[in-house]
Amino acid sequence: NGNAGFQQVLERLESDPVCQRLSLKSFLILPFQRITRLKLLLQNILKRTRPGSEEEVQATQAYDALEKLIKDCNENVQRMKSTEELIYLSQKIEFECKIFPLISQSRRLVKCGELTALDFHSPSPKWKVTTRPIYLHLFNDCLLLSRPKE
Repeated sequence: NGNAGFQQVLERLESDPVCQRLSLKSFLILPFQRITRLKLLLQNILKRTRPGSEEEVQATQAYDALEKLIKDCNENVQRMKSTEELIYLSQKIEFECKIFPLISQSRRLVKCGELTALDFHSPSPKWKVTTRPIYLHLFNDCLLLSRPKE
């Protein structure tokens, strides 16, 4: 989004009839769609092969290899999503000291959300309650509390 030249070239390519007006995202997703279609094809082949035949053995090996490939792809996609979340969060959060590295290969965001903190003050006989928003960021290895910048 920040590179105007890249955006212009991308728009020109996406509008080209050769690309059939498909976006870059479509072309990036296409290999994953083909892999899942191959899995369905192999399932149908396995249904129609004679049990115990050499064709069944080969189709089963191909199916197992494809299942492993799909599993690896899904794990890598999840890892990339997790890293993107950490990068986005790292850009939003400002630490008073840079001791805590938010982005890590092994760290992933499990859950995050806004809570309301209650502060009780009793300088007088009556209790005074004030509220302020805080954010919880639960990672697989730590819990981070943050508050909006004032």
